[in-house]
Amino acid sequence: MAEKARQHYLFVTYPIQSHINPTLHLAKHLASTTGAAVTFSTAVSAHRRMVSSFPNADQEFNNGLITYLPYSDGNDEGLKRDNMDLKEHISDFRKNGQRNVSTIVGDLAAAGRPVTCIVYTLLLNWVPDVAEEHGIPSVLYWIQPATVFAIYYHYFHGFESIVRAHADEPSFTICFPELQPLQIRDLPSYVNVPVNDTDSFNATILNSFRELFEILDREQETRVKPRVLMYTFEAWETKALASVTDIEIIPVGQWPNNTGYLFKEDEKKYMEWLDTKEEGSVVYISFGSLSVMKKEQKEEMLRGLKESKKPFLWVVRKDNREEGEGVVEIEEGEDGMVVEWCDQVRVLAHSAVGCFVTHCGWNSTLESLVCGVPMVGVPQWSDQCTNAKLVESLWGCGVRSEVDGDGVLQGEELVRCLELVMGEGEKGVEIRNKAKTWREKALEAVAEGGSSDVKLKAFVDDKFH
Repeated sequence: MAEKARQHYLFVTYPIQSHINPTLHLAKHLASTTGAAVTFSTAVSAHRRMVSSFPNADQEFNNGLITYLPYSDGNDEGLKRDNMDLKEHISDFRKNGQRNVSTIVGDLAAAGRPVTCIVYTLLLNWVPDVAEEHGIPSVLYWIQPATVFAIYYHYFHGFESIVRAHADEPSFTICFPELQPLQIRDLPSYVNVPVNDTDSFNATILNSFRELFEILDREQETRVKPRVLMYTFEAWETKALASVTDIEIIPVGQWPNNTGYLFKEDEKKYMEWLDTKEEGSVVYISFGSLSVMKKEQKEEMLRGLKESKKPFLWVVRKDNREEGEGVVEIEEGEDGMVVEWCDQVRVLAHSAVGCFVTHCGWNSTLESLVCGVPMVGVPQWSDQCTNAKLVESLWGCGVRSEVDGDGVLQGEELVRCLELVMGEGEKGVEIRNKAKTWREKALEAVAEGGSSDVKLKAFVDDKFH
């Protein structure tokens, strides 16, 4: 009997931290648990930042587990966002990325390591064309919750007109199949686009999602059900996973780690600082790798933290410390630490951390959930408002804060939220208990024989993809 050919997966991702991290984590997990060959590819600019940011770069990039082959997107020195024309950027990115990823696939085949499947993430709608050119299958890896996937799916399959008609009514409620009732304010920001808007940032990103779902629709012509890998856990989003019936959604959530740094870790000894704090006493604050906190928000955040009298660890990225943006200064005697970047999973797993004040990006939300840490959500854009709704209403492990007319979380509102989540009242106890419950469900999923483990291995075993 002929030996089964070894699968070779090429993971292709957009060059930002929030896309690289879950993609690289799945790539490593797939390589280490299934024996498949794995090649990881992001743009040259992000690859260089990864190499310079890893504490042990040689060990990381030459360990033989996976191969790193970056592609050029035409911006090898990094993207200058200040004067970027988004439509032009997407067009150039597509042209350069498609040509250069195709070259990588061809070179791997010529070297005797043919790719058998390409796994791609958001904003890379040209990857299926590369796969088709080389006669190999491609699979989308959705790196947001299943609920967000279901919202987009139904938006593009019958709900667009009603959402657009009520885009300026934040409390208008919509009932998507199988999902809990959602208000307009709970939906991904990109769907709240006025009918006549075709050129804004939101409209451009929405068109990218529209194209992606058109690709999935076309896949039904060649396969009974298109497949989508999803960065979530089956037990977390049972109804959302059942909401879309003509796509096979494969939840392959894994235990996270900060594996795809684009930022250097702060040299301050923040873990040692946490060791000196009482269990569940510290407030951890981070708004992720992209969101910028304006000066007024920093001032209000600091005011609320002072009033709460709770020790805090606060991430303020170097690129959010420019002159005019406000520098967070801790006065002598105040029990707090400010760092430029940290190993977030290690921080959240520390017993001293009792609450995460977060922008509710999906990586941060998932990491907080798997570590059993309650959240105060301060969502800003993209899927964050939906994630905050899930935290508060579906999972019951946190609260969404209310912001003022300028989108600023006022100090007194932060105090209220922290007291609700960390206090000894009945609601606080309930929130903390639920946070622990979702952690347990994630542990069950990633264990051998758990839902994520079984589904990922079944996906690899299906040679037809």
